[in-house]
Amino acid sequence: MFEKRPKSYTDLLGKTNRIVEETTINGDINSSSDFRLDGHLIGNFRSEGKIVIGPSGRLKGNIICTNADIEGKFEGKIQVDETLNVKQNAQINGEVICGKLSVEPGALFTATCVMKSDSKNTTSNGKLPEKETAQ
Repeated sequence: MFEKRPKSYTDLLGKTNRIVEETTINGDINSSSDFRLDGHLIGNFRSEGKIVIGPSGRLKGNIICTNADIEGKFEGKIQVDETLNVKQNAQINGEVICGKLSVEPGALFTATCVMKSDSKNTTSNGKLPEKETAQ
């Protein structure tokens, strides 16, 4: 009646992928869960979750994700739907598109930056909707 099903390995450890130090990957990564990069990635990264680029992490390519914390080096274009946190020792070069941006003092932020507006109050072209008039 009350059967206990054993939990899967990912349920026990959480759904975070990780590339460790001194590992280099050339190619694209697509992930539906969170990701931590402490090694090197040369390629594009896409996730429905959060990416954390650790202090020893390096990414050269494009990123599309929901949230991001960057402590290492990033070069390319990054699109973050919600919040991008740039930590004290981070180095970012390229183009940034995000909902919210947090940059700690000491970070090197050499990028163009576009802040996305609240999607509830804008149309698909990014402009405020016109007020409707009563007839």
